[in-house]
Amino acid sequence: MSTARIGRTVADSTPSWPQAHASAEGAPNVLVVLFDDVGFSDFGCYGSPIETPAIDAIAARGLRYTGFHTTAMCSTTRAALLTGRNHHSVGVGCLANFDSGFPGYRGKIAPEAGTLAEMLRPAGYRNYMVGKWHVTALTETGPTGPFDGWPLGRGFDRFYGFMDAETDQYAPELVRDNTPIDAARGFAEGYHLTEDLTDQAIRFIADHVADAPDIPWLTWLAFGACHAPHQAPRDLILKYHEVFAEGWDVERERRLARQKAMGVVPPNTRMPPLNDMVRPWAEHSADEQRLFARLQGAFAAMLDHADRNLARLTAFLDSAGLSDNTLILVLSDNGASQEGGPFGMVNSMGPYNGKAEPIAEKVARIDDIGGPDTHSNFPWGWAMASNTPLKRYKQNTHGGGIRDPFVLSWPKGVAARGELRHQFRHACDVTPTLLEVLGVAPPQTIAGISQQALEGESFAASLSDADPPRRAPQYFEMFGHRGLWKDGWKAVAYHPPGTAYESDSWELYHLDQDFSETEDLARVHPERLAGLIAEWWTQAERHKVLPLDDRFVQRIAENAARYHGERRSFVFHAGMGHLPTDVAPDVRSRAFLIEAHARLSEADEGVLIAHGDATCGYSLFVRDGRLVYDMNVGGLHATTVSTQTLAAGHRRLGVAVRSEPGGRHITLLIDGEAAGSGHTDLGFHNFISWSGLDIGRDRGSPVGDYEAPFAFTGLLKKVTVTMDPDQTLDPEGIGAAEMARQ
Repeated sequence: MSTARIGRTVADSTPSWPQAHASAEGAPNVLVVLFDDVGFSDFGCYGSPIETPAIDAIAARGLRYTGFHTTAMCSTTRAALLTGRNHHSVGVGCLANFDSGFPGYRGKIAPEAGTLAEMLRPAGYRNYMVGKWHVTALTETGPTGPFDGWPLGRGFDRFYGFMDAETDQYAPELVRDNTPIDAARGFAEGYHLTEDLTDQAIRFIADHVADAPDIPWLTWLAFGACHAPHQAPRDLILKYHEVFAEGWDVERERRLARQKAMGVVPPNTRMPPLNDMVRPWAEHSADEQRLFARLQGAFAAMLDHADRNLARLTAFLDSAGLSDNTLILVLSDNGASQEGGPFGMVNSMGPYNGKAEPIAEKVARIDDIGGPDTHSNFPWGWAMASNTPLKRYKQNTHGGGIRDPFVLSWPKGVAARGELRHQFRHACDVTPTLLEVLGVAPPQTIAGISQQALEGESFAASLSDADPPRRAPQYFEMFGHRGLWKDGWKAVAYHPPGTAYESDSWELYHLDQDFSETEDLARVHPERLAGLIAEWWTQAERHKVLPLDDRFVQRIAENAARYHGERRSFVFHAGMGHLPTDVAPDVRSRAFLIEAHARLSEADEGVLIAHGDATCGYSLFVRDGRLVYDMNVGGLHATTVSTQTLAAGHRRLGVAVRSEPGGRHITLLIDGEAAGSGHTDLGFHNFISWSGLDIGRDRGSPVGDYEAPFAFTGLLKKVTVTMDPDQTLDPEGIGAAEMARQ
């Protein structure tokens, strides 16, 4: 309320100004650098041969944590990190890709769970978000939002990044604040998203220093690295090919030896057996070994490249005089990804739409790996090596899914230089720790909404000489996989989808003595195991984990059906921007009709509608005076060209796609009349693309054999999409495709 006194003139009036939020004197800046799908051993300072000197230097100036745990997936860990609560408690029990209708699984952070940015704002901080978000329901990422779950709606003052689980590194689905934008340039001009994100982080901080040098800032930099697609400069990919030529068996042993020498793991740590269905390196053919080494090289190059850009950011902090009082955290959101399958993928969009990718085809494309027309991921064996010396992968509640690297430095506030901290910590502990270090009390209300209590446990004491153990137990759950840590012991169950939970086999490990979960003590200590299982159910009820639901594939399909409902038609007027794939017309496995209403001359050309990118999608365009429809499934093109040239004037240019025995029948239409047809056995069975839909151009990575954006040069009035209600989806296939994007 204003205290100004208003008289008839300024002479008998007293002005008043609102008091600005003030930060504590000397409050540090905070830089959070969050990697994606990077395993426990992937940083150089955790045992990897991948060169990460920038991360290693941060560790040398501070601390490495060896007992840091996440939630096994990206959306969920981000929710826990941002809020200081368990992910189910805040409504992100699984992924931002669906809302199951239960409180713990809404796919969006609840307003009762304020983010770190929202909590720091009253303490005078400015907050900047750069990179991957993925804690807003993807059906809410379209042009109408709602925007309350976007970064600017959750306490950040600026945002530059992407909303989904992943994006193409050369042609990303970018958002600035609340608006989709184009990347500044393309692959041919040397663009890479990691470099762009780093530039934007530097820009935000530089602008801040220019405008308000005495106000502290939070910058949250979430790289796309090293989530698939593994895309990086070719020279770096080739650099690592020979590094990994001896295979994952040798690499695991080398990493474990380095970890022991560094003190990252205890000297008695044992290597667990190969994960299920991973074969010894020697059992693979020479071609397979060469392919697998190149796929791993792309992953390594992506991490190396990101580290080089992090070095640019830390060098900027040095030059700006900010390094000494900036608290830096570098961490990963979960273990290495198993989505590449046993043989890896050069372009995953083919297999997820029924197009096989045999080894011979992968090998033939070995030099394309990491480039703009690939969507590559490495095989299970390399994911296992990334997680050395831990079992299983991302998605799982064994160590390989949830134990991750975590590096912290703060030259002014942390005296340690290169020390290790070994106690159990969890992602939900990070925000309570930061609040304690910064001297900020969590607000009781935010925007008038009463707030949930923080559930994480601060480990601020570990920044000094102390490293006290965590007091509270910590549960884990993902897709029915379960686990509980308490007092140095861990109970864990791997859950085969579709089986009875009562049939799950619980394992028991004394983590304080068995870092890599190699000695199952379930039969030795049955009473202890029973107590931990009972505690898991208590924690599950308390934190909204229930009901257990392993129907991931059905939930994905149900979410799409619920969002689109009975809607079968879309109208896109000229000037429309860009639709994310989750809110674009769902033409998978169904008949549909597209018509563009345009006025054109005989010389006009360009894209009328395009959904997707070079790895998968469809495009309707005009070229050389003819109408063309290109269905691109995993890089294999079915192209239909009109049999007649287009006459100048007002035209309705369309394509009708219908199912027929053995595939799809494609009919091109000019003013409603058939003008060419074709047949293909290709189809969008499970997923169209990670990239969204454009009208009047193809803004990023091109679907067809043209140079993007190939904008339509005539007058495009509108494009309509009408879908038949004959959709027959395969929930399991959809689920597999969706899992590949997490």
